[in-house]
Formats: sequence, C-alpha cells, structure tokens
Amino acid sequence: MILNKETAQKTAELLLQINAIKLQPQNPFTWASGWKSPIYCDNRITLSYPIIRNYLRENLAKQIEEIYGKPDVIVGVATGAIGIGALVADTLNLPFCYVRPEAKKHGRQNKIEGHIEKGQNAIIVEDLISTGKSSLLAVEALEEANVTVKGMVAIFTYGFAIAEENFKNANVILHTLSNYENLLLLAEKSKYITSSEAEVLSQWRIDPGNWSK
Repeated sequence: MILNKETAQKTAELLLQINAIKLQPQNPFTWASGWKSPIYCDNRITLSYPIIRNYLRENLAKQIEEIYGKPDVIVGVATGAIGIGALVADTLNLPFCYVRPEAKKHGRQNKIEGHIEKGQNAIIVEDLISTGKSSLLAVEALEEANVTVKGMVAIFTYGFAIAEENFKNANVILHTLSNYENLLLLAEKSKYITSSEAEVLSQWRIDPGNWSK
C-alpha cells in the first residue's frame, strides 16, 4: 500500500534520475533467479546522493509515524536496507539493528545484529520488495526473538501477486513509498519510455517467470 501518490511519483522520478532503477524492455536483464527482466532496481545507489537519500529517509520516517506510530526500534534487512534503515532510525531518534539472511558462522553467531529486547515493538525497513520471501525471513527472526513486528516499510515494490500473497499469509502489513505502477506512469509521462515499451513492461509484471518465453 502507498501512502501518497505525489510521493510515489516523486520517488519513482528520483530513482530513475540516478539509475537506481533501469528500464530496458528491448535488452532485458537476467536476475539471479534466472528470470529475464526489463527492469533492474538497486536502491543502495541512493545512499550516494545526499538530497535523494534525505528525501527517502524523511518520507519513510513520516510514513512510519503516520501509519504505525513510533516503535521501540527500527530494523533493517541486510544488506540492502542497512543504510537507509539506520538513517530512518536516526531521523526518529530510535535504536537500530539489522537482520542477516542467516546467522554468522563464527563469533557470537548472531542473526540479529544490534541490541533488541524481548517484548519490544519493531518496524522493519526494506529497500526493495520482489517476492517478499527474504523480507519475511527477517520477520521470522524477530518473532523468534520475541519481538513484535508492527509492520514493514520499503522504498519500492514490483507489486507481484506472489508478494501480496506472502505478506498476507504472514499477516504482515507492508507500505511502500512507490511501486511498479507509479513508476510506469511517471516513466511514460516523462517520455523515459514509449507507450509500447510501457505495455511490454506491464506484461512482464503479470507473469515475470515466463515473460521471456
């Protein structure tokens, strides 16, 4: 769910501006999963642009306060959301920690890095939602530590049906600054892509696994 259409369009515009999102319907990317994709998103690039990262942290912080109220702690998902998560926590003057995909093999063998206590309320910050599986692993890790997850916020989501289903099944509320639909609207309106390319990009989102076939 998106809080504000103006924010959604502005976020999409900024991500395209710095090539955090690239659209190549005629020359698709290959994801690690093997999927052919006309879009590639790397929101870690935003950290290199102070004006843009500040816009994102301020709006994520605003979204958290307006939707959930202040939690006890902000949690980032490693590694993509560590940077933006820490910035959001700083804006809200809250503790920050992050969750690894799996526990370290040495030392204290932590899966959750940073100080967090049983019974605390947490909001998870993500940079990007695709299927949602890796994001929801962070939820599981926190719940195993007896931390209450109030919800999750993210910069961008592809809006896959499987992601919506995964979040619904996990009973986790997700809000994002922008999404695929608003990205395509902005990209076509600003002549970043043609109407025919927008159609190709729309078809990909319906069935990404079989799109290239």
